[in-house]
Amino acid sequence: MSRSLRPLRLAAALLVASWTATSARADDMPVIKVEMRDGVILPAVIEVPANTRFKLEISNTGQSPVEFESTELKREKALAAGSTSAIVFRTLDPGTYQVFDDFHPEAKATLVAK
Repeated sequence: MSRSLRPLRLAAALLVASWTATSARADDMPVIKVEMRDGVILPAVIEVPANTRFKLEISNTGQSPVEFESTELKREKALAAGSTSAIVFRTLDPGTYQVFDDFHPEAKATLVAK
């Protein structure tokens, strides 16, 4: 192998190792599923791990758009009918946080980090 190709091969190996480590970390992340459906958020109490990176997977199983929102958490995610999306939280302090559907004001839930 020529000396000029060594840095390229090293960079490629580092890139693959980095991608593999990131992929493994994403697979280890807890995934909490939430369903939103035309004015209802299920479960009404969403339990998540405190001080741990996690993914909140939100599915809109209803016929109208929804918007998962929390003023306290400074997060929001709008979803069309029949779609699924996710919000990744780096960490969350232990506590109780209110969430709601901005398109359906009667739809409320509590997110509990413990």
